[in-house]
Amino acid sequence: MTASSSRALPRGPHGLSREEVAHSQRTRLLTAMTEAVAEKGYANTVVADVVSRSGVSRATFYKMFADKEACFLAAFDMNAELVARVMETGLTELHHDSDIEPIDRLDRVLELYLTALASAPALARVFLVEVYAAGPAAIARRRATQDRFVDIVAATYAGRPGMLGTRESQRFAAEFVVGAVSSMVTNIVGAGDTDALPALRVKLMKLARQFLET
Repeated sequence: MTASSSRALPRGPHGLSREEVAHSQRTRLLTAMTEAVAEKGYANTVVADVVSRSGVSRATFYKMFADKEACFLAAFDMNAELVARVMETGLTELHHDSDIEPIDRLDRVLELYLTALASAPALARVFLVEVYAAGPAAIARRRATQDRFVDIVAATYAGRPGMLGTRESQRFAAEFVVGAVSSMVTNIVGAGDTDALPALRVKLMKLARQFLET
């Protein structure tokens, strides 16, 4: 589920504007960074790995990014946006049906999240595991992303003021769910078993129902 393949543009005239070429180059670099870090780990990945995978020149890399860390942070942001957009789109569609219970909305959002990660093992590893090896700025990005996911989960109870009491209670419940999901999913991804992620949903939803419906 990375944004694009790492194939270079064909040589010679290709009919693309300068902006389109730059966008393609940037996307290929971010995709290559994701793949390289997932395979080698953040500490062992160097700019040469990213350049060779992307088909983009080293000079162009440094025109776009100050260093490896800057490219990694941009790659993390790209992948986080992809996952969040999938979840938010699914939640928006569910909100059109007022008969769906909040717990079932949560079930659907969780399904989208786990399926997205399972379909893109490289993204999952970078997003959940290698980010912690990339330093304080990357960890801060991860925390911000987790807060966004808390907002998404809390939104499954939007419009139901009686559910879980106050908004503060709803958000605390969402933090509990996201924390539990993050811990279990990170362990599975760290072990290299992303195929097991979709099946985890049943166990997580059982836990969520016990916590949210009591």
